[in-house]
Amino acid sequence: MTIKEAVAKRIIQLCDENGIAINALANISGIAPSTIYSMLNEKSKNPGVCSIQKICDGLEITIREFFDSNTFDDVEQEIK
Repeated sequence: MTIKEAVAKRIIQLCDENGIAINALANISGIAPSTIYSMLNEKSKNPGVCSIQKICDGLEITIREFFDSNTFDDVEQEIK
């Protein structure tokens, strides 16, 4: 799994855990829904750390909590 896929999976996981839709996440995070949707699909190859921070702020979690997930255990090495 790539880091981009892991970030997308984690965002969906957090929405499910909090019982909110992607649009609701966008609203509480102060991010355009299109930005989050692009992080979830192929449009964004590199989800920005500033956007991830805004998502964390909206969910009232830390960056550490965002990345503290088994989802990131199997991320492929980028440089081979």
